[in-house]
Amino acid sequence: MSFALRVKTKTGQQVIKNLTPEHTIKDLKHQLCSMSQIPQERLHVLSGYPPKVFALSEDSLELGRSGLKSGDTLILEEKAPPPERGHISEVDCPGILMKKVVPADNSCLFSSIYFALNGKLDESGTAAPYMRQVIAETVANEPEMFSEAILGKPNREYCAWIQDDKSWGGAIELAILSNHYGFEIAVVDTINAIINRFGEDQHYTLRIFLMFDGIHYDPLFLESLDGANIQTIFPTDDEKILNEAQELAREAKSSRQFTDVNKFTLKCMNCNVFLNGQLQAREHAQTTGHTNFGEV
Repeated sequence: MSFALRVKTKTGQQVIKNLTPEHTIKDLKHQLCSMSQIPQERLHVLSGYPPKVFALSEDSLELGRSGLKSGDTLILEEKAPPPERGHISEVDCPGILMKKVVPADNSCLFSSIYFALNGKLDESGTAAPYMRQVIAETVANEPEMFSEAILGKPNREYCAWIQDDKSWGGAIELAILSNHYGFEIAVVDTINAIINRFGEDQHYTLRIFLMFDGIHYDPLFLESLDGANIQTIFPTDDEKILNEAQELAREAKSSRQFTDVNKFTLKCMNCNVFLNGQLQAREHAQTTGHTNFGEV
């Protein structure tokens, strides 16, 4: 009995026809690697609707018992190279949770994620364009999931918009990048003193922290007491660091370390008009069609 699977990649769609329900996850991984030239440790597979991560860890599990059915579609992606392992903290490592300030250049979300994954700033300037491209390709490949109702604009228009270096990232982009890198991204919201955890339902084993003040993202890191080392990646079962991040959110809110989004100043990058708050920016966009705004 054949077990055919459609496989979507960046370059198009292919069909695997030479599997049976008795073949294993290991056999499937071998086929996917051969088809895509992606190293096994960097395979990232999504299945179902809406797409969810398909586990590849049980090599001996038969496909007929894996939840897959003949005719199913798999979305095949390549994980980014793993971050430097020296930046993963031990659960009980003593230190102080701190914020690393990144430039307010409309790419602060992407700069923050890069720092959290690598323990250093992106001096090459390639991280943000790469992440924007990943997001655009993900959205373009799933037009039903990423509809105009979800994106706030037509799918194709959004894909062009997010690749513009003047466009800001937010919840949609966080969810996509969490899935792409295979990390939970915990965002410390200083406006509401809460933590929003992107990728929590995927049960990732590692987590990074960002701080959000209403318009700007910065990464958080744990600095050792002697100042000699930092850690930016934490096990998701580390409740101690999660509690510290929650306390940081409460402290930031009480000291008003956030931006009132109704009062901050924006500049339209198309016509150089200055605007006060989200309401004026939204009205200006509706009137003129301009959607590129910069923080002032």
